[in-house]
Amino acid sequence: MAPALPIKFQELLQLSSLGVNQPSITFNTCTLESDSFICIRDKKDESASPEVLIVDLKNGNNVIRRPIKADSAIMHWTRQVIALKAQSRTLQIFDLEQKQKLKSTTMTEDVAFWKWISETSLGLVTDSSIYHWDVFDPSQAAPVKVFDRHTNLQGNQIINYRTSADGKWMVVVGISQQQGRVVGAMQLYSKDRGISQAIEGHAAAFGTVRLDGAPQDTKLFTFAVRSATGAKLHIVEVDHPETNPVFTKKAVDVFFPPEAANDFPVALQVSQKYGIIYLITKYGFIHLYDLETATCIFMNRISGETIFTACGDKDSTGVVGINRKGQVLFVSADENTIVPYVLESHGTDLAIKLASRAGLPGADNLYQTRFEQLFKNGQYQEAAKVAADSPRGFLRTPQTIELFKRLPQQPGQMSHILQYFGMLLDKGSLNQHESIELAQPVLAQSRKQLLQKWLGENKLECSEQLGDMIRPHDLPMALAVYLKASVPHKVVAGFAETGQFEKILPYCAQTGYQPDFVQLLHHIVRVNPEKGAEFATSLANHEGGSLVDLERVVDIFQSQNMVQQATAFLLDALKDNKPEQGHLQTRLLEMNLINAPQVADAILGNEMFSHFDKARIASLCEQAGLFQKALELYEDPAAVKRVAINIAGAPNFNAEWLVNYFGRLSVDQSIDCLDAMMKHNIRQNLQSVVQIATKYADLLNPQRLIDLFEKYKTAEGLFYFLGSIVNVSEDPEVVFKYIEAATKTGQIREVERICRENSVYNPEKVKNFLKEAKLSEMLPLMVVCDRFNFVHDLVLYLYQHQQFKSIEVYVQQVNPSRTPGVIGGLLDVDCDENIIKNLLTTVNPVSIPIDELVQEVETRNRLKLLLPFLEATLAAGNQQQAVYNALAKIYIDSNNNPERFLKENDQYDTLTVGKYCEKRDPNLAYIAYSKGQNDLELVNITNENSMYKAQARYLLERADRELWMFVLSENNLHRRSVVDQVISTAVPESTDPAKVSEAVAAFLAADLPAELIELLEKIVLEPTPFSDSKDLQNLLMLTAAKADKTRVMDYIHKLENFSADDIAHFCVDLGLHEEAFEIYKKVDNKEAAVNVLVEHVVSIDRAQAYAEEVDIAPVWSKVAKAQLDGLRVSDSIDSYIKADDPKNYEEVIEIAVAAGKNEELIKYLRMARKTLREPAIDTALAFCFARLDQLAELEDFLRATNVANVEESGDKAYAEGLFEAAKIFFTSISNWAKLATTLVHLADYQAAVDCARKANNIKVWKEVHEACVGKKEFRLAQICGLNLIVDAEQLQALVKQYEYNGYFDELISLLEQGLGLERAHMGMFTELGIALSRYHPERVMEHLKLFWSRMNLPKMIRACEEANLWPELVFCYYNYDEFDNAALAVMERPEDSWEHQQFKEITIKVANLEIYYKAINFYLEQHPSLLTDLLQALTPRIDVNRVVRMFQKSDNLPLIKPFLLNVQSQNKRTVNDAINDLLIEEEDYKTLRDSVENYDNYDAVVLAGRLEKHDLVFFRQIAASIYRKNKRWEKSINLSKQDKLWKDAIETAAISGKADVVEELLRYFVDIGNRECYVGMLYACYDLIRPDVVLELSWRHGLNDFAMPYMINLLCQQTKELATLKADNEARKAKEKEQESAEDNTPILGGNRLMITAGPAGGAGRTSPAPFTNGFAPQPTGYGF
Repeated sequence: MAPALPIKFQELLQLSSLGVNQPSITFNTCTLESDSFICIRDKKDESASPEVLIVDLKNGNNVIRRPIKADSAIMHWTRQVIALKAQSRTLQIFDLEQKQKLKSTTMTEDVAFWKWISETSLGLVTDSSIYHWDVFDPSQAAPVKVFDRHTNLQGNQIINYRTSADGKWMVVVGISQQQGRVVGAMQLYSKDRGISQAIEGHAAAFGTVRLDGAPQDTKLFTFAVRSATGAKLHIVEVDHPETNPVFTKKAVDVFFPPEAANDFPVALQVSQKYGIIYLITKYGFIHLYDLETATCIFMNRISGETIFTACGDKDSTGVVGINRKGQVLFVSADENTIVPYVLESHGTDLAIKLASRAGLPGADNLYQTRFEQLFKNGQYQEAAKVAADSPRGFLRTPQTIELFKRLPQQPGQMSHILQYFGMLLDKGSLNQHESIELAQPVLAQSRKQLLQKWLGENKLECSEQLGDMIRPHDLPMALAVYLKASVPHKVVAGFAETGQFEKILPYCAQTGYQPDFVQLLHHIVRVNPEKGAEFATSLANHEGGSLVDLERVVDIFQSQNMVQQATAFLLDALKDNKPEQGHLQTRLLEMNLINAPQVADAILGNEMFSHFDKARIASLCEQAGLFQKALELYEDPAAVKRVAINIAGAPNFNAEWLVNYFGRLSVDQSIDCLDAMMKHNIRQNLQSVVQIATKYADLLNPQRLIDLFEKYKTAEGLFYFLGSIVNVSEDPEVVFKYIEAATKTGQIREVERICRENSVYNPEKVKNFLKEAKLSEMLPLMVVCDRFNFVHDLVLYLYQHQQFKSIEVYVQQVNPSRTPGVIGGLLDVDCDENIIKNLLTTVNPVSIPIDELVQEVETRNRLKLLLPFLEATLAAGNQQQAVYNALAKIYIDSNNNPERFLKENDQYDTLTVGKYCEKRDPNLAYIAYSKGQNDLELVNITNENSMYKAQARYLLERADRELWMFVLSENNLHRRSVVDQVISTAVPESTDPAKVSEAVAAFLAADLPAELIELLEKIVLEPTPFSDSKDLQNLLMLTAAKADKTRVMDYIHKLENFSADDIAHFCVDLGLHEEAFEIYKKVDNKEAAVNVLVEHVVSIDRAQAYAEEVDIAPVWSKVAKAQLDGLRVSDSIDSYIKADDPKNYEEVIEIAVAAGKNEELIKYLRMARKTLREPAIDTALAFCFARLDQLAELEDFLRATNVANVEESGDKAYAEGLFEAAKIFFTSISNWAKLATTLVHLADYQAAVDCARKANNIKVWKEVHEACVGKKEFRLAQICGLNLIVDAEQLQALVKQYEYNGYFDELISLLEQGLGLERAHMGMFTELGIALSRYHPERVMEHLKLFWSRMNLPKMIRACEEANLWPELVFCYYNYDEFDNAALAVMERPEDSWEHQQFKEITIKVANLEIYYKAINFYLEQHPSLLTDLLQALTPRIDVNRVVRMFQKSDNLPLIKPFLLNVQSQNKRTVNDAINDLLIEEEDYKTLRDSVENYDNYDAVVLAGRLEKHDLVFFRQIAASIYRKNKRWEKSINLSKQDKLWKDAIETAAISGKADVVEELLRYFVDIGNRECYVGMLYACYDLIRPDVVLELSWRHGLNDFAMPYMINLLCQQTKELATLKADNEARKAKEKEQESAEDNTPILGGNRLMITAGPAGGAGRTSPAPFTNGFAPQPTGYGF
């Protein structure tokens, strides 16, 4: 039998199954940097945007798509980091997981090749140099040049770049085409030496190997080359260490089969794990070579397609590659078969080396035999080497160590055991037993530095025993060992002993170990208090909750008098302020109030806690002098009041805090406290009371506060209190009280300010108060009267009191604007005019409202009184309008030449004066209104007084459209009179064209056509300055066209200066077509004239006659277009030809084609081609030839130069059934796709297939295929079909077509032919499987085994179900991971599909637990002999209790006895009961005893009851044992007595621990005379037997000699206990005496009083801390006093 293959081969993935297009699977678009990611640049078609696909091979082949436009994309080895290259120079690195750009740079030359060379760096190969770029190093912004390219790489395509593991060697690989073969070129570069070497080669790699006896690895460089003379694999050493043996250069031939003449190596990978070189060739061959000996281990072909990229796997076991077909392949050495294979094919030496190097199975017997032989021959060193090199270390056992330890040491030489350990250390690390054995002699020699070195190199396996050995010698080293060995309790102890307390908690969290933290903390606090506090805090703040009881921690700190540490700990531990921690909060505050009140004050100030005992802490605060904190905590009103009345006198009194504190009290409580403060010490507390009252005035009610201040008669306090709220208060009484208080305190300025600025007070009440107050200054009263319009009362009051000076002050300083009212008041009291005039002279006229003054005087008929004042005001330069208005009125009333004043003066208000004049003189009113352009007032006054001529002149002069529209409104009864005056007087008088035009426009806008025509004829037709005005002539004609159309033709002949085009257009719009035609003829506009005939008159005949009359091309073009629109196609074409106008060719072509005028159209098109080269013209001409079947002319035309759209013409010909013409069209442009379909209609199938092949279009292939199938041209149909089935979307329709026509074998043949195609996809394999299941079921299994991984298994499953193919169905279910359905299918049809191993594998993997039990029943019925094997496999997954019940019910328990024994370790009652029943039935008492002793989950009473009735004594003994275990002592002892099992009885009595049970058995032995058992009882139950009972029984039954040893021991023990009691009693008496002596020396009173409870030494005579007479400092009011 041939040995199994030494490799494992696996297809990891098919890229085409992920939707990757075949053209994207190439060396330039598909990259593989590691076995983690594949990166593909894909593009669906030419119009689609490119995207990058990232296949995550380690995550279920998950595909990530990104719309990235780049020339190249490569993924990092293990991280989701992508490197992108664009335009050959721009490089960017992105972290896809973090969604951020890491780096970017732009190279100065094109990058020809790049790849990841390490976990951090990229290697870049340009046309001239090689660069390295660390993308994760922030300091390396751009790639760093490493070396220059060698000239031997010139013109080569770079395919690889590799670096050694230490980065000291690099190799660049390139290939080129020379003399018909691919030549490889490499550049090997040494970084240390800085030199390069040119080598011929195709693939290269670096690796290391440990040679025999070498202290370190040997670095190797291997490369493969196929030259013109042969192929070689070379292995050479680089960087040779002096201590290593020299590696002999290897060069071996590489075999290539004869048919692979052009094959060459494309990839080389070194497996460091196995020491194997994997060489892959272009044609898919793989070669395995031993790295050390260059021996070819194996060669075979793994792919029929080119493998264009490959890389090693993460574990360095094999190689991953991708071929052109899109298969991702993985090849590695098979650990189970490679050594046997090498052993058989290459001999022992290579097999042993390979097994030793990689720890592979298969050569263990050889190693064992060699070791024993060498040891037997005394070759101990060689034997030690064999043991050290044994695969998987199977010879490195304690037995081997003992063998070497027993050997005698030779004088002057190292012992054999140490030589053995030295080899093991050189080989690698030691195991646990070896480490302990080596440590013993090393520590004995005090050479612990060696252990330190080996531990640092990970040469020793750490364990608890090793740490215990090292601990007495070096505690830190032992701690390191414990850490590596995961011995938590000793690690924690080590951290504590070495002072590394901060590491304890992280370690415990990491390992899950829970030590006794309280005890540990107690120890740390004693050793290092500060570290103890930190450790306690970390324990309390543990993430999962506190690890210690906080109270116990505080007890520990207080026991050491560590108040500061306890405070720090509690502050941190209680920071969450939880209600359940209230007692701890109280304890913390008490501790600090007694020992450090300032700390307690800070804690309370931070408001960290809220659940402590507030009453208790408040009392302590008050005693400690922390009145502020006491107030915050007190809730008893009496206590609050007690503290509040004295707090202002405290040394560190904070007035602001007290004010804020009152905000927490109720209104009544606040008032009571304020009252108490005022009553207790008004000087000390008044300032605080004022501040509190100020802040909470609204809340406490200002009136109550006012009453409080008035109660203690403190006007000053009331003034300051109200002064702070008066500006915001809305209470009139508050303001009045403030004015009253200010008046009483002499604050007249403040009274004035409030009267001026406040708007809340009652003015009447304040006015009366100020009158009664008889102030020395009248200013406050003036302000009130002025603000609230009490001027008349003020004047009367001042006049009555002869306060003329105050009146002057009022009008001069307080409010000059009130002068009119003052003058009116003085006139009302009949004051002397001289006083009034003098008063007016003293006031600044600018500040007096003249209008009001005039109104006041005018109403009292004393206007002339003001003339001197007004003239003086005017003379002083005052230009107020009111002054001029007043003067105008006086001049009008006095008739003092008013017309002159009104015309010449521009300062008066025309509207006011005009109104004043209307009833006195309308002409004066007209003058005023016209001067001020008061249009409406002027129109009204002229209408009322029939002044139409004046109005007409004003209208023309004003030229205001809005005024014109108002006058010309139809609602104006005077319109006709005004219009007549405008036409007859105003317009003829005017010489301003703009004003006349405005008048005309107004008439036009007012829609007065008759009046407008009358006006225009007056202006235009009669000799006037405006007769030649173009605008007026246009307007006349337009108006006539609208209002009187009969005049238009006459105006056309009379007028010469109008706008012909505009008027003509207007006439056309109004339907005056003949007039428009006449206008165009008059101005000789022929095109416009014919256009009127064509478009408006709509007379083609008149238009044609006019065209013949004028005979010009533009006119013919217009006529031709009209004829074409009228479908007079022939006439139209003739007209176009006469006009020589091809511009409208599109419409002519369209209508002529629709009318079938192809021959006439040819004439037109030939004319058009003379001047135009348009595709539409040539296309139409060509198609006319096709329609007229002028195929020869068509061919000549197409051969000649043309711009016809031939494809469009071909499509039209095809659509109209002109296939011969279409053939000519498509042939001329080589459109194979459409030519193929045309040939199908012409029944030329062979030619159609040839054209379809050239077209290579799915639609064409489909049409040709359908035609060939319809004609049963299956050979041609298969050619078409092969191009269709590779398109998954076409496959289903094609299959249906074949099946519908019954061509089943042809379909199968077609699909089988397609499987070998490069683009073969999953659908093809699936449809072939379905077809075989329907028409050739015997071939389905073979097809499934070959191609199941490439099939759509759900569809195949349905097909197998429909075809009843059960083995095939199970196979599909299994490979689709539908294990549940697979198992059910097997059980449903076992005769066809059951096979034990397969079914067991399926059942293990099912998800539905019920299937397990169905499978068990299935085996019970069908295959009971294999039931145990099945249950063994299902044990971890089934409910054992349920299985037992199933077999109990069917009475088949013995069948599963091995299974039950196997699962008994789970200690389940059902299993135990079942096993016990079987063992009782089989009378297997030994196994039963083990069962009941080891597994206690059973009904002990029931089982013991059954066993005590058994015939065999062994079963009854077991029953007694069960009773004993369940503390049924009497029953157990009775059973033992029954069977005379005295030892069991004595043991039971001793275990019971009950004196009565022991005494009863003792008496029983005495009664039956068994003295030996009596003595045994005294020994076994010594502590349970009363001495008096022993003495009694011994005396009565003559057993004194037997009881004497017992009595001697008893007396000895009692003597020792009495001596101990005596010593304890004496020590206690001495201690009591010492305590009495200490109490006698203690004073009876006052000996233990604390300072805080004893009270102050003295407190009388304290003075107020305020330095002011009233107890508080004056507060600034903001008013200057």
